[in-house]
Amino acid sequence: MAELDETALSQPAQADTQHTARVIADDADAIAAAHALAQRLAKEAAVRDRERRLPHEEIEWFSQSGLWAITVPKVYGGAGVSFVTLTEVVKIVAAADPSLGQLPQNHYGLVDVISLTGTDEQKRYFFGEILSGKRFGNGFSEKGTKHVLDLKTRVRRDGDDYVVDGTKFYSTGALFAHYVPVLGLDDDRKGWLAYIPKGTPGLTVIDDWSGFGQRTTASGTVVLDSVRVPASHVFPAHRVSDFPTLNGPISQIIQAAIDAGIAHAAIEDTLTFVRTRSRPWIDSGVERAADDPLTVREIGHLHIQLHAADALLERAARTLDAIAAQPEVSEDDVARASVAVGEAKVLTTEIALLASEKLFELAGTQSTLSEHNLDRHWRNARTHTLHDPVRWKYHLVGNYYLNGVKPARHPWN
Repeated sequence: MAELDETALSQPAQADTQHTARVIADDADAIAAAHALAQRLAKEAAVRDRERRLPHEEIEWFSQSGLWAITVPKVYGGAGVSFVTLTEVVKIVAAADPSLGQLPQNHYGLVDVISLTGTDEQKRYFFGEILSGKRFGNGFSEKGTKHVLDLKTRVRRDGDDYVVDGTKFYSTGALFAHYVPVLGLDDDRKGWLAYIPKGTPGLTVIDDWSGFGQRTTASGTVVLDSVRVPASHVFPAHRVSDFPTLNGPISQIIQAAIDAGIAHAAIEDTLTFVRTRSRPWIDSGVERAADDPLTVREIGHLHIQLHAADALLERAARTLDAIAAQPEVSEDDVARASVAVGEAKVLTTEIALLASEKLFELAGTQSTLSEHNLDRHWRNARTHTLHDPVRWKYHLVGNYYLNGVKPARHPWN
């Protein structure tokens, strides 16, 4: 196979510069837009989950709101919001519907890949596409391999194009995407990302996701059968780990924000149910479940854990903002960012699982009735927090502080 030519990536097709989506002006605008969208998404979130009704209409609301473009750099017409704002936006949307909150997770990471590895022409083209409302899905992970970085998908040069062959799974958002970015390896096992337009011959997206949580993310299969991709749509993904970047911590902090959103939603539903439906225990001596002293104690504990998770999440985001503002990012900077995000991810994972389980203990037997569909919080928390094992975050943090070992650079750190 001919070596992949990185210089050939600099001639993209013309972008559609007509903005059909709203363009977010700044951080405050992004937060306001997230709250407005969340109000709409929350109304039928439980129904969508129960019926596994894919959010085709809702995802259009989401991308047309401009929120999928908030990380496009200001120099290319975007809002270039802070990481503090990005994590808050994701948390707000995920609290309303965590499946929809997860859908742009890879999209935001892929915007960063373009910023890090794209030519100016590629950036102008793809950032223009994003600002017009276009969405990226993903074709990263595969089933049946030794580990997440053991990929069978291959990318090879053929004339003016690249050809991609393989099968992907956990392809969150691909079913709803305008582009399906696919990660594959060349003969030297270097990683390349091909941003494949929807409808390209040989690209098949299959709706076969059957997870008991995050049910409407359509995180199923993508099949690539000799898919031809123009050179302008292929990016040298290996460069992201060839030098110190924040791509891994960015990916991880978005995951943590989704879990924080799930926790917020579970606690809010707990409060509502206890106040309006639950009965006090007979030995409590009170008239309302909300006055049961043991229930009050547990609600206090949940909020302390939630606020601790939120605080570490914001602290991690501020760490990313401070590092991103520097002229250069060092290995020490990336390690510090990975550890800060890892600390936050431990607490967001734990409070999402705890809050969604405590809901039933505190709300009582009636809360288990299927008509309420409150088990969706636990199903979503348990499913999403499996993205990468939090036990390894404890190891990452401890090894850094005890032995001075920097975390490995990859998308899961």
